[in-house]
Amino acid sequence: MEKQVTKLDLAPVSPLPQRTELYLERCKETLGIVPNVLRAYLFDITKFDAFVAMYNDVMLGESGLTKLEREMVAVVVSSINDCWYCQVAHGAAVRELSGDPALGETLVMNFRAAALDDRTRAMLDFAALVTQDSALVAESHRQALRDHGFSDRDIFDIIAVVAFFSMSNRIASATGMEPNPEYHSMAR
Repeated sequence: MEKQVTKLDLAPVSPLPQRTELYLERCKETLGIVPNVLRAYLFDITKFDAFVAMYNDVMLGESGLTKLEREMVAVVVSSINDCWYCQVAHGAAVRELSGDPALGETLVMNFRAAALDDRTRAMLDFAALVTQDSALVAESHRQALRDHGFSDRDIFDIIAVVAFFSMSNRIASATGMEPNPEYHSMAR
């Protein structure tokens, strides 16, 4: 692989398993890049596989939430957690999926300043609460989401995105993970 993507000296497994090589090739074809977060996990294929499986389930799996809604939650969580990598990478995804080049940055800087419908605002307010202090979540918070049309499965999925990114943010930040430079110019 190319240059080191974290501040830790963790060499990729060599040779990579064929299934891993194929997955990375598919990422390159689909995204135009291999995200550095994937490259960061290549030192341990068991960890790589676990990360990819959880990401694919939480962000791409069956859900009542759209891909854009999940990416918006990811950006808000990453903003609250000050995760540079995820703010950049998922901010780019929000720009691409929404067609709005300012939305990703607005969510990073202050999601409450974004022009959002009431349903999306309720979702992001809930995601912020779960990120900041999940023990404070009460039935009234879940009911507020139901009142905006979210099913209990949707609520679980919001919580799962928050939890996944809370973990990922800490790994990315604490390892000094750098976002791919290409993210900065995507969907502008």
